[in-house]
Amino acid sequence: HCTKANILNMYGPTETTIWSPCRVVEQAQSGTVDIGTPIANTSVYVLDAQGAPCPIGVPGELFIGGEGVTRGYWQRPELTDERFVVDPFATEAGLTVTAAPRMYRTGDLVRWRADGRLDFLGRADHQIKIRGQRIELGEIEGALAGFAGVRASGVVPREQAGNVQLV
Repeated sequence: HCTKANILNMYGPTETTIWSPCRVVEQAQSGTVDIGTPIANTSVYVLDAQGAPCPIGVPGELFIGGEGVTRGYWQRPELTDERFVVDPFATEAGLTVTAAPRMYRTGDLVRWRADGRLDFLGRADHQIKIRGQRIELGEIEGALAGFAGVRASGVVPREQAGNVQLV
């Protein structure tokens, strides 16, 4: 309804300076809005399970490289090693990197569009967000499995009256 407002759709995890790809949403846009193209000094890759680039239209996991990628998680070296991996494409992308080139494995599923923009498709894992907080459902399931007598567990988000709860 705001005919003079510029609306930006910005995607980005905290691990990559908050937003990495971005796009201006046109006023005539309807339906799903893509997450755009990389900002300056940033590269994005859509990779398959073997780490090879996916062709246009084929879903894969989103990896983000460049100057905005953080060094890792505070006092969590195992998680850092899992999520921050060597960027084998950094020299091809022409990025200037001050340290060993790394990229962040987001856990998000995306696909390239023919126009060079990215469509967000969902998560590759069981991570969700509730009120802005990241929650790993598998960690909760693992904690429940530690109780005597629990053979299996499952945790899912449910919405009631606009409030999301874990069940």
